[in-house]
Amino acid sequence: MSADASKPKPDLPQLDNGAARGQPLRAATKPRSKLWLVPLLMLTLFTGAVIGMYFQPPGLRVFFSATGLQPGAGTDTPIAVAIQKVQAQEEIAVVSEGDVVALGRIIPKGDVISVATPSGAGDARIAEMRVTEGTQVQGGDILAVLDNLPQLENGVATAKATIAVREAALAQTVATVRASREEAQAALERAEATALAAQSEMERVTSLFERGVTTRADLDQIVARASEAGRDVERGIATLSRFQTGTDATQADIALAEANLAAAKVDLTRATQDMERAYVRSPIAGTVLNITARAGERPGSAGIISLGDTSQMTVEVEVYQTLIGRVAIGDPVTITADALTGTLLGSVTAIGLEIGRQSITTDEPAANTDARVVDVIVTLDAASSARAQSFTNLETLVRIDAGRTE
Repeated sequence: MSADASKPKPDLPQLDNGAARGQPLRAATKPRSKLWLVPLLMLTLFTGAVIGMYFQPPGLRVFFSATGLQPGAGTDTPIAVAIQKVQAQEEIAVVSEGDVVALGRIIPKGDVISVATPSGAGDARIAEMRVTEGTQVQGGDILAVLDNLPQLENGVATAKATIAVREAALAQTVATVRASREEAQAALERAEATALAAQSEMERVTSLFERGVTTRADLDQIVARASEAGRDVERGIATLSRFQTGTDATQADIALAEANLAAAKVDLTRATQDMERAYVRSPIAGTVLNITARAGERPGSAGIISLGDTSQMTVEVEVYQTLIGRVAIGDPVTITADALTGTLLGSVTAIGLEIGRQSITTDEPAANTDARVVDVIVTLDAASSARAQSFTNLETLVRIDAGRTE
């Protein structure tokens, strides 16, 4: 090989493999794998979802509002919804594992009474309303007066006038009977005197006839007169006996007058009772909660006044049928509502015996109105009852500590 051939030619490209600088040659390496980023990404997404459900930041809320989606709507157990936002009976039933949670409404003891007009009031209208909302009344107090009162008062006045007439008729009959009795007594005494005189005359004429001083005709005439006087006495005794107490003769006139007077008194009692048709009275002691009719209006069949005993407030709770077995008398209860500051406390005092349809519902279109529930009555304690007096029919969220008593 020549010296020229051993020299590198300047016009040919040369590869720099590092040999010229004394560096060792290295084998080619593969690209590094990035699969470890996948679990990191999943952990990040899961953490973000948990934080979003827990805090529900404004951005997430805007997203739900814009899309119409609801947290937890895709599951039967919406854990992402706060318990105060749960409305459906079935959803409430599964929110709490240890307690029974249900919807309820605040009512007075014995519920609200709708006071209607008296039976037989007809088409009478309200003439005067004697109470206002919030008025405390006692049983029997007059709540309203109807416009048929003057007519019924006239009926009472007529009955009283009839009684006066019948009393006068009875007095007249009694006076007539007394006068007749005295007249019969006088007639009897006169007849007895006449009979006595006739008897004496007959004895005298008989003596004269036996001695031949008088004739048979005179004797017969005297005997006939004495016999007639005796019959007059018997007639007078019979007439006087008609006026004796307890007989059925002339006393019947007095009995008839007395019966007419008694009938008039019955008419007065009826007229007095009918006058009650003009008054709307309170059936219980309580508070006037609402007035649905005013003076001049014709009362409806639903009543004119809502009345309730607010001295003791209760809560009517509708417990889902599958949970009623966990509720017992005496269980402590906690009641909350948006309109209440703080909570109300009470205890279960009554459990219904019939399963019915849910009546306490929300205005949401998706609310289940066919849920089967059992009514449970919760009696509030004194402090809670005083706070709830002005919240009749307020919808509440009730938590029953099932199986535990205070």
